[in-house]
Order: sequence, then C-alpha cells, then structure tokens
Amino acid sequence: MDALQVISSATQIVSSMVMAIGAIDQASRDLDDAPMRIRSLEHFVYELESLTRRIKQKHVYKLHSSQLDHQIQSLNALVDRLHPNIMKARRVVSRSKVKNFAKIIWNSVIGDPLAKILNSMKHDLNWWLESQILTEQVENVIETTARNIPIRLKVSSDQGYPISSKCAYVRNLLAGSSPRRVILIVGLSGIGKSCLARQVASDLPPNFVDGAVELGFGQYCSRTACHGDKEEYQRRLARKLCKFLVQIGFWKKINDESCRDLEYVSCMLQEALYGKRILILLEDVWEQDIVERFAKLYDNDCRYLVTTRNESVYEITEADKVELGKDDIREISKTVLLYHSLLREDELPEVAETLLERCGHHPLTVAVMGKALRKELRPEKWEKAIANLSMYATCAPGPISYVNEKEAENTVTIFGSLEFSLEAMPTDSKRLFTALAALSWVEPIPETCLEALWSVLGQESLFSLTVCKLIEGSLLRKDDPDSLYQIHDMVSLYLDGKTNDSVRMLLTDSCSEENAFISPWLFIFGKEPVKRVSKQQIEVSLTHLQEKQAVATLEAIAQALEVGISISEFEDSRVGFCKMLGPKIARIILDGSEDLVSVSAITITNLFTKADYSEYVTSIETRSSR
Repeated sequence: MDALQVISSATQIVSSMVMAIGAIDQASRDLDDAPMRIRSLEHFVYELESLTRRIKQKHVYKLHSSQLDHQIQSLNALVDRLHPNIMKARRVVSRSKVKNFAKIIWNSVIGDPLAKILNSMKHDLNWWLESQILTEQVENVIETTARNIPIRLKVSSDQGYPISSKCAYVRNLLAGSSPRRVILIVGLSGIGKSCLARQVASDLPPNFVDGAVELGFGQYCSRTACHGDKEEYQRRLARKLCKFLVQIGFWKKINDESCRDLEYVSCMLQEALYGKRILILLEDVWEQDIVERFAKLYDNDCRYLVTTRNESVYEITEADKVELGKDDIREISKTVLLYHSLLREDELPEVAETLLERCGHHPLTVAVMGKALRKELRPEKWEKAIANLSMYATCAPGPISYVNEKEAENTVTIFGSLEFSLEAMPTDSKRLFTALAALSWVEPIPETCLEALWSVLGQESLFSLTVCKLIEGSLLRKDDPDSLYQIHDMVSLYLDGKTNDSVRMLLTDSCSEENAFISPWLFIFGKEPVKRVSKQQIEVSLTHLQEKQAVATLEAIAQALEVGISISEFEDSRVGFCKMLGPKIARIILDGSEDLVSVSAITITNLFTKADYSEYVTSIETRSSR
C-alpha cells in the first residue's frame, strides 16, 4: 500500500468515525426525547380518531355520499397505519439504558429505527393530505368538463322483467310510426304496466336525444284523494310538477312560494321543455287533465308514455292505447318465475304451470311466489304453495273501495301471495314490513327513515339483512343511487289493512324514549291518521319536559327535517313542528337542562324561519324579563 492509499484509507476511517460519533450523539438525543414525542403522537392519533367519530355523527344522514364515505374510510385507514408504528416506537424507547446504548452503537451503522418509524408516519400523513388535495383537483377538472355536457336523463328497467312483443310494439310507436304524442298503457294492477314502460324508457329509440325521465303521480294526486277539494288537488299537482322541474335540472330546488300557483308552474314547464326531445313516463295517472296539461305543451319533440288503471284516463282520444291482457302476461310469466325462483326451465316441477295459472300469470304475484319458492325443487312444496295461496286469497281482506269489480279477484290473489311470502320470512322481516304500514308511500321513503323505524324494533346491525329479505320477496324496492325505497301500489293497498298494527307496534307498545324518537319521523313520513297520533306524542314529550324524552324528540325533529327536505309535504311538516315547538321554546330554554337547551338550539336553527324567530324569540325575552 503506497502513501496515497494509506492516507486515503485513514481519511475514510476518520470520516467514518466522525459520522459514527455524530450518529451516536444524535441517536442519544432522539432516545432521550422520544417518550415525550411518542406521547404527543399518541395524542395526535387519538385526536384523529375523535375527529372521525365526530364527522360520522355530524354527517350521519349524509354517509350515502360515496365521496364523503370514502374520505372517512381513508381517514380510518390512516389511523390504522399509525397505530402499529407508535407501538414499534414505544418498544424502541422502553429498553434499559444499557440496551439502549448498545442499540445506539448498532443504530449508528444501520440508521435510527425511531427516525425510520417517524418518517414512515410522516409519509402516511403527507400521503393522506396529498390524496385529498389530488381528489379535489380531479373533481374540479371533471366538474368543469361535465358543465359543458348536456343532460341526458335515464330511466332504469326493472330486473327480472323480460322483453315482450308489446315492448317492441310500443318502441315502434315511439320511433315514429305514430303521429300522436301520448301512448297510454292500461291494465289491471300488478299486470306489469310500469315494468313495460320502464323497459321501453331504458332502451330508447335514437330520436330521444335528451333521454327519458319518470314522474310518478298515484292516487294521492287525484280529486278522489282530495275529497273533491279543487285547491288541494291543484296544490298537490303543482308540487309534483315542481319536483319534475328539479328532476330534469331546470330548477336547483323546489321553491315553496312558486309551488302554490299551478298556472305559474305550468308556464315554467313550458319553458323547461322548450326544444327538448325527452320521453316522459307519467306513472300511475288518475286524472285526465294531468296528461292533457303535458300534451298541450308546444315547441318541443317530447312524447308521453302514460300508465294508468283509471278508465277515465283511458278515454283520452288523442292517444295511442296499449292494453295489457292475460295473453300478454302469459307470454312472459314463466320467464319471470324462472328469474325469481333461481331455477332453470328443466328444473321447474310440472306443477309450476298450475302455479302460474293460479297466479293469473300476473308478474307481481308470480314474482312474489317465485321468490318464496327460491331454489325449491320438490313438487310437494310447490303443491303446498298453491294450496296456501288459495287459502290466503280466500282469507285476504276485500279490495279497497276504489278498486273496480274487474280487479277484485286479481287483488285478493295478490294479497294472498303477499301473505304466503310473509309466512316464509324471518320474524324480524315480518315486523319491519308491518311497521311500513305506518308510512305514506305516495313518494319514495329515504333509507334513514326506515332505519329509524327499525331502531324501535331490533338491533341496528341487523337492519341491512332484515330489509334485504323484504327486497328479495318483492315487498320493497330500493333505488340504489339515492337510497330511496318504494313499494308497489298493491303492496301499499295491502299495508293499509295493517296500519293499526303498525301504530300499536311503534307507538303504543314501545318505551317512552323510543316513542319520543320515532314520533317526529312518523309526523313527516306517516299516513294522515298516523300523523295525528304522532303529533299527540310529540306534544306530550315537549310539554312534560322529561329530559330524555324531550332530547330524543328534538334530536329526531332535526334529523327527520334534514332527510325529509325532498318530499312534497316538507313545508307543511316544518310549519307543524314550529306550531308545536314554538310556544314551548321559552320554557325549554329558560327552565331546561344544559343538554336540553343545547339540542333545542340546534333544532330551532334547522326549523325556524326569520318570521318564526321574530315571533318566538320575543316570548323568550318577555318571560326572562319577569
């Protein structure tokens, strides 16, 4: 080794020694300070966990948003990654001084593990923050692109409903073979009118460049349901049309003042559809003037697909008429049965044909029975199902008064199939189904409302499983994007006979706190008789000021209002709550506990308008000055 090599090697050794001494010194300082640093990190992680809980509680009724849910889940994942690193760091600094000194020598060679752990945690934190910023930037870019793309509305078809020859016939009419703008689809309840219409609307002819949209009316929007009150009928119709204007993107939200004037809303409808080419599905129409109001709109190329079982609507002259009869449903009934029973055609027992005949080939009845016999191969089980269907149909309650004589036999058969389906279900699902009778199904019901009902009946963790059984049995339908639930009009008729059982289950037999919690939900989403009972219960909770019941009621009012803002009767419900709570707010705030005052403040923030504040805050000032 020459002199140059010796000097070079010595320099390297000295440099290494200097670096080692520096590493030992730095590592010693890190280990001395580590306990305090780890405690700070532990506190920080605890704060993150608390933040996650607070966010979930604050936005419990907004977790249906996939974006919000993803952000919360990613925050949970971040906390899960930080916990193991903190445990590793704690082990590093928990060793004795001797072991630590030995470890320091080793760390000087391979690097400080505590620093590595801290760097890993820092990386995780930076990654999470950067991912949120990146997500926001990507969303902004996509939103900018989306703003320049015209809306194309869509209607989804019902699963398990096959394409029939009538479907092709209606599509040909829409494609241009008929000059008429209105197509009426008529037939008995449960015969598949809505399924046919949605099947057509989900696969449009190319001339409907702006897509298709569905607007449901139902008997609620009829003169019969309004007991001949013209103003009430017009108010309900105006609300439906306002909802439609929001649905197609013409309005951002429903304007309560505007919705009181039917003629003004009709003018807005004319403006909204100007130049449009939309297939508009008017579902379950009970009045002629509803169809005529749309048909007389001009300067657009829209067409109207109308489903009805009302004979007066069928009398509209300027319309193509498509009637669904037994021959039409016979064509598709076996396919419906195969879909819902999860069987192949060669697996169906011979007695399946007898079942189809007993069901009248009606798609709804066939679907319900098929799901009740899911994967069942034994002929004796099918024979028993036929016998039970006949027995339940015989015992089923008679049709409601507005069902005409032609529908009487059809109705009791459907009711019998519903009874048979329920008998095959678990007790929890039966109880939830009975509870649904308390709700008014004139509009879709938010999932949060069903969860509130279930909170009185069973364990929170079982809700998804319980409601799934009802969906599988064709007793309930869920619109996944919006987490809204609907039921068939015949299921709604069947539930009318169980309203008293539902009220007894939810209000009479429940404990006081459960009663206090569920009453506001029923006041917004319940049937009229149920609303009257729930109003009495709310008055009791707010008058006697038993703290737990009063707090539960006020919290439920705030939650139910937040969820119910999309329904037509929202303003009526808000005003109703104001009338109940307003006169009592002074007593609650001045005499109530800290918790009661706190929750009442949140509730009135969501509930009161400026006019309400002016009226009821004065009562607080008057009473406090005495």
